[in-house]
Amino acid sequence: MFVLGEHPFAKDTGGRLRSPIATLFLRTPGLVTLPGIHATQRVAWVDALNVLRTAEGRPPLDPAEVELEWAESVDLIIESDTLLIRPDPEALDLAFRGDELLLEFVSKRQIRFLYVTNLKVRNALRDRGEYWRMSPLPRTGEEMREMILASRLGIGGGVIYYFNRVTGTRYLTLAEFRSLARFSDEDLRVHLVEIQTNCRRRNRVGNPEIDFFLAEGRFGEADFRALDFKELDAAAVRAAHAELGGRFEGAVPAHLREDNPEDIEWRNRMFGVLLGQRDEAINEDVLMGLSPEFFMQVEWLPGGRIEDEELIFDPVFDELDRAPENLILRRLCDLRARAFIFNYIREYGNIEYVNIGRISRSLSYRSYIGGLRHNVYIAQVKRRDLAEPVVHIVRVQKWGVPDHLDAGKEFFAAVMESDEYADYVLDRRLGCRQLGMNLPPRVVTRRIQERYAGPTKRYAGATYWLSCFERDYIDGRATDKLPPAAYRMPDYALRLAALLGEAAAPNLIVGSTERDGSPVFDEGDEVVCFDEQGLPARIQVADHTGTFMDFTSPFVRLAPAYALPVNSRLGLLPDARAFSEAYLAAFVSRFTHIQHDYRRHRRAFRALFRYRPRDEKGSFAYRWERVLDRLEAADPAAVGGVIREHVKHSTTGIVR
Repeated sequence: MFVLGEHPFAKDTGGRLRSPIATLFLRTPGLVTLPGIHATQRVAWVDALNVLRTAEGRPPLDPAEVELEWAESVDLIIESDTLLIRPDPEALDLAFRGDELLLEFVSKRQIRFLYVTNLKVRNALRDRGEYWRMSPLPRTGEEMREMILASRLGIGGGVIYYFNRVTGTRYLTLAEFRSLARFSDEDLRVHLVEIQTNCRRRNRVGNPEIDFFLAEGRFGEADFRALDFKELDAAAVRAAHAELGGRFEGAVPAHLREDNPEDIEWRNRMFGVLLGQRDEAINEDVLMGLSPEFFMQVEWLPGGRIEDEELIFDPVFDELDRAPENLILRRLCDLRARAFIFNYIREYGNIEYVNIGRISRSLSYRSYIGGLRHNVYIAQVKRRDLAEPVVHIVRVQKWGVPDHLDAGKEFFAAVMESDEYADYVLDRRLGCRQLGMNLPPRVVTRRIQERYAGPTKRYAGATYWLSCFERDYIDGRATDKLPPAAYRMPDYALRLAALLGEAAAPNLIVGSTERDGSPVFDEGDEVVCFDEQGLPARIQVADHTGTFMDFTSPFVRLAPAYALPVNSRLGLLPDARAFSEAYLAAFVSRFTHIQHDYRRHRRAFRALFRYRPRDEKGSFAYRWERVLDRLEAADPAAVGGVIREHVKHSTTGIVR
């Protein structure tokens, strides 16, 4: 393949790329890396071809041939050691042909795709099992906030817009539009003229110079059309601004009317438009309907694609085989992801594609015991007999064989203790469900094979089986990550209070705590599911980690911590007293119901784990007995009273 210019990653003496762009030509295979813009690179390519043709005694390219050369080309952006393909969504075959051609220059892991917010581009990568080829975007909330803040700019006046560097559009939010009232009469007039002029203009790629964030066509250029701000007096300008602000407000959802990068939903919506989408909620589009706390937190991994019902593992795994010491390849090529895909292919004979991602950081604000969250994966599996892909959460077992080997255990003991812990996890799950905790109805235990590579040298390379627990994804929002403005919606707060109270009761009964004994509730594992009106309908518990940790302490010692779901929301609640009363009433009612159900079926409850190993040092059967003893003796109203003593209605007063 002919190259016009230097290697794509060539740098000057200062370490800067010699060219940040390149153009790949497919009809006559070649790559142009000359500094300039893509248009000048296309011209340079045709000139170079004509020089070659002249030297060969052939005539220059005619206009039709020139058009064909330009049409069969792919724009590239160069970043450090990565080539970013900017695909045309209407001609994706060119992008994938170019992808194969670029392998002559660089590793596949160094080639990524832009325009990942475009549905056609994303679906094409999805169907190839190559979500991991999407150009990396900010994953953490802090990275998103930094990107949003860095996008702020002005045109001729104040810094009031959020700028999309891809489309060229400047977004004006309701809050910033309202803030114009702080300017002097003349400056207010200037800003309104600026907005009026530019919201009707289109830039060279056809996008509006100014657009209105979250208005979705309900407010825009037409609202400014009849106004002549230059002719209005100062009072009329302010009146017009106030009236326009009212229209803008009516177009924006009530809970998104304030600029708040700390609010997950607002941040994700703004992040979406800065990535090139309009005002759609990108969290629902990019990640298959995943809730906002999952938004861009998934690190997609190489796996394989399925062609003619045959599984073809990604060639980057071959690179790892050739260079196992390469740390970049070792992180990218997660062998567990490959094992998960292999399991799915063996289980189902009609899979179209599988994408595996790694949730590389905790989605809970608390730190998890043993770093469990680091071993959480997400699997998107599409079968031909289903209309839509199914999303699973796969959690690798804590305290598996490698953990015991690391601790110096003999191999047989490590295997036995790992299997015993897997049973313990499942027994706890059954116990939680028996005592009223709303856990996902389906959990499947899977196994993947690994080789030991830990510090215990005598077992280096030993093969073992690692247990994983797979559940269906829960469509909802974690209770501790709900948008603050939602609490102002009618009925929202009271519904949530009742659901929190109902969920708190079984959580307290099963003694869900950290290792230090502090109760764990409302910290990321309780997920609110919503009805068609967007109001809380139920709470489902995603993970039962920490349950049955405390099986001896009296409820009165644990109960004070359960005032926190009320106290932590004081600044958000329109009526804190009503919220706390709904929470406490639901807690006592649910606690009483669980206790009544136990007493009515005492024999069945007591016999549930009778045939499991019993050890007073802490086996689950023993823990179960003690938890039931504690429930038997409890006074639900008294427990609720202890919580009430610690509930506040304000930051200064405790409810009595």
